[in-house]
Amino acid sequence: MAKTESTMLPLGTPAPDFKLPDTVSGKTLTLEELAGSKATLVMFICNHCPFVKHILAELVKLGEDYALPEVGIVAISSNDVTGYPQDRPERMKELAEARGFRFPYLHDESQNTARAYDAACTPDFYVFDGDRKLVYRGQLDDSRPNNGIAVTGADVRAAINALRSGRPVDADQKPSIGCNIKWRE
Repeated sequence: MAKTESTMLPLGTPAPDFKLPDTVSGKTLTLEELAGSKATLVMFICNHCPFVKHILAELVKLGEDYALPEVGIVAISSNDVTGYPQDRPERMKELAEARGFRFPYLHDESQNTARAYDAACTPDFYVFDGDRKLVYRGQLDDSRPNNGIAVTGADVRAAINALRSGRPVDADQKPSIGCNIKWRE
């Protein structure tokens, strides 16, 4: 398993806009439509990565525990589907439906959205405040495949909960670690 760390986009960065197709509904969705009034979680994931598979149940729980209008959640896959056919939109839809995602799972075919967010790995997490300024980027929690630490979503949950209660988000943040985004040549 090759490991790649998040690039740790500077805090305060405005959330880059996007307009991407949702693999489940077939609708094209924008950041404006998906943003929460207090927090917006943007997750770069994919179907095949063992780091993402390790945390899938917690991603489902995040979707169950937080919802619009207060918290917006979106997952985006930006991998090159030519080399990684398991990340094709129809397979993304299958995964989202099988796992009961309560958030859209968008396909970034051009990879422009991943580049705008400076996303480097799957999974990679970004939490924006109500003004869509970056307040958290990095790991879901300390769990990794085979490290024996339970998946809790502690780091991302702490950031979202701070925003929901009007508290500042802790600036001590750890990069995510996962598979590199599969860029087209």
